[in-house]
Amino acid sequence: MKNLYITLSFVAISFTISAQNKDTAAADKLYNRYEYVDAAKEYLNLVEKGKADGYVYKQLADTYFNMFNTAEAAKWYAKATETQQDAETYYRYAQMLKANGKYEESNAQMRKFAAAAPSDSRAVAFMKNPNYVPKLMDKTKLFNINPSDVSSDKSDFGAVLYDNAVYFTSARNGARKNYGALEEPFLDIYRADYNADGTVTNATTVGTLNSQYHDGPLTMSADGNTVYFTSDSFRENKFEKDKKNKLKLGRNSIYKATKNGDSWGNIEILPFNSKEFSTSNPSLSRDGKTLYFSSDRPGSLGGVDIWKVAVNEDGTYGEPQNLGNKVNTEGHESFPFIADDNKTLYFASSGKQGLGGMDIFKIDLTEGDATNLGKPVNTEKDDFAFTFNGVKGAGFMSSNRNGNDDIFAVSPICGVDVLVLVTNAKTGEILSNASVSILDDQKNVIATEMSNAKGEVKYRVECDKPYVVQASKDGFVGNTFAVTKSKGPNAKIDAALQPIETIITENEIVLNPIYFEFDKSNITQDGAFELDKLIQVMKSNPNMVILAKSHTDNRGSNKYNELLSDRRAKSTRQYVISRGIAANRISAKGMGELEPKVDCGENCTEEQHAQNRRSEFLIVK
Repeated sequence: MKNLYITLSFVAISFTISAQNKDTAAADKLYNRYEYVDAAKEYLNLVEKGKADGYVYKQLADTYFNMFNTAEAAKWYAKATETQQDAETYYRYAQMLKANGKYEESNAQMRKFAAAAPSDSRAVAFMKNPNYVPKLMDKTKLFNINPSDVSSDKSDFGAVLYDNAVYFTSARNGARKNYGALEEPFLDIYRADYNADGTVTNATTVGTLNSQYHDGPLTMSADGNTVYFTSDSFRENKFEKDKKNKLKLGRNSIYKATKNGDSWGNIEILPFNSKEFSTSNPSLSRDGKTLYFSSDRPGSLGGVDIWKVAVNEDGTYGEPQNLGNKVNTEGHESFPFIADDNKTLYFASSGKQGLGGMDIFKIDLTEGDATNLGKPVNTEKDDFAFTFNGVKGAGFMSSNRNGNDDIFAVSPICGVDVLVLVTNAKTGEILSNASVSILDDQKNVIATEMSNAKGEVKYRVECDKPYVVQASKDGFVGNTFAVTKSKGPNAKIDAALQPIETIITENEIVLNPIYFEFDKSNITQDGAFELDKLIQVMKSNPNMVILAKSHTDNRGSNKYNELLSDRRAKSTRQYVISRGIAANRISAKGMGELEPKVDCGENCTEEQHAQNRRSEFLIVK
């Protein structure tokens, strides 16, 4: 329902005229009238009669695309693309495959799309980063998403919370007549109570705002006295006539209404609407000075773009402005929501890199680029209409992830923005291109990034959990830094690294002991930091040859310890080789328990055992 309502006025009738014929006339007429359910039946009849070709398959696929039946759309796009198609068909096929979790197959179609339309921003973004999906999957979770009890068995979307009331759009009114596209009732604006426990009850229509056509969603001023809402231009008896298809083409338009007692009155259409394009999905900034909306008006980069217009104190409006290519693409961008800070914009896009269908993005309009909110906000299906009430700390979004447009409750996960600054501990100099990892309390690496030109790396982690930052750079001693539990919003870690100043004697490179865990031979993080010093020395002395001797404690049999120390020696050697040192420059020998650091016999403490589990580095040449 959402997909249709938002696209009724701009669906591209992208077919080759020569491909139409008397056999397709009935289906084409239904398609052009947006009566997709019946159009699909007619096209399927042609398939069953053996009268289908590339045109019919494409029309059938587009029909299911417009109903967001992803499985059927992908099935028929596969048939359509057996013959040459336009670039947008390959893009749509890729989106439908992605919506079904078939990312590799989707990438194959995106490569065809990029070849057909290499300058399209969607193609450019894909070619720069074709394997972006795993990163999106691994993004830090920002919100919890739960089904809202306000949803019905019909389409429900566009919920927004003002004070203790939720306004949303729904097709649940079964008493109203259906329209042909999806055979559901027309949309109405509803109001419901938002309760202290987060439940939403007592949904009723906002009668004075609704018409006999589609209405909603809406946005409300901070004082609660003004609303802007979407409605059909039929409300003003404004439409274009499609004589060929005997169809009246209305457009989505934005209307304004003011509070009149307990109802809404003084309903007026805004002056920048037109019967030639659609204007919908308004969102008013909290200061009341800017109205954001979606439109396919002239100047749009794609099918639908996000625009803004100044709301003047005298009640007039400025000239609508396109938000540009940081927000908009050649695809569709819609459902803008401007946050309480008047600068953070949430919006839905089918053109930016996402998980499938429409994904929800966030951008600071004063700086930076749009970022995908990741899972669980976004899925392989359509996710859209994200709104958030900063005072209540709660919000809503809409999605057809369960097969129908439903409303979901949004609650933020408490997060801390960790800023790591890597410097030279002796000079205070900024260290760029340092490797910085953040680990959880189970020592699992969450992410690894390189420090930027300012020596910075930023991570977002959950509140009230301890984390550890590891930083390393050639020529410096790697180190770990604790990130203590915090409720946020920010934490700064000064990761000051000591320059490597290794002691080199005539016979040995003296490092801090390379300790191993009990009964293990793998290199630990602390051990790696020390071995990095050895590697630095060997790189600075290209003729140096080293013997690495590995030792165990005296627990276990002599034979077992000999084998264990041999494995430790080999692990040490392999680590050094893996960092670029030639294999013929380092040998390894396991000494077992023959040469203890601390000769404590049978009465060794845990600390003494640990000291005996070590590696040493002798200069052979």
